[in-house]
Amino acid sequence: MAPIRLAILEADTPVPQANAQYKGYLGVFTHLFTRAVAPEPLESVLTITGHDIVAFPSTAYPNLDEIDAVLITGSKYNSFDNDDWILSLVEFTRKALIHPRVKVIGVCFGHQIVARAMGCLVRRSDKGWEVSVTETTLTEKGKEIFGNHESLKIQQMHRDQVYGLPAGSHLLASTEKCPNHGFLVPNRVITIQGHPEFTSEIMNEILVLRHGTGLFTDEVFESGMQCNGDHHDGVDVTKVFIKFLQGEFDEQEDSSAPK
Repeated sequence: MAPIRLAILEADTPVPQANAQYKGYLGVFTHLFTRAVAPEPLESVLTITGHDIVAFPSTAYPNLDEIDAVLITGSKYNSFDNDDWILSLVEFTRKALIHPRVKVIGVCFGHQIVARAMGCLVRRSDKGWEVSVTETTLTEKGKEIFGNHESLKIQQMHRDQVYGLPAGSHLLASTEKCPNHGFLVPNRVITIQGHPEFTSEIMNEILVLRHGTGLFTDEVFESGMQCNGDHHDGVDVTKVFIKFLQGEFDEQEDSSAPK
């Protein structure tokens, strides 16, 4: 089987130390996928390209006929805003969703952008932030997709959320603060509100920076630092992304899917 051609749509730049280490979100996700496919070499499974899509008008978008999948990254920006580049991203996502072959992965901001492109409301939550390693409750479909897990522990960094569920999709996980933590449309889309790509070092840097600017209260900061670590399921989530890209869940596009 030829490697899957995955385009990473970079909707932001990592925090400074992480950016210096990984050279953008392309490097962050390459590091994540490398761990997920081990011991196989990454190049035998995926060919990954990076596309900085924040500039407008952006010439960085990939040709959908020349790739197999896109992954929309997280971002500090609001997915519900109407900045030109965000509207362009929503429109590109809609085109990817109707492409007969291309699959779509959304992570945090990307999860919200995909939901917005599919007609869902996205806005700021009145329940506040979810930060650092957080346990999410899996639905029955989530348990089916994620195998031996009853729940998922995954890094979080959000206070915006998706309200409702796109037509034809299966809810995968939720928390008390955020009912939609990810969804699946077989053969088309998989999303997750969390950050499987965040290491404890990346999370630590974000917490310190946002506390220093006053964005995080002492309570949010201290709770996040206490919960931070590499004791999360980010690599397992990414293994599911790979199974999705390889078509393992395609056969689930049947009459059991919600209409």
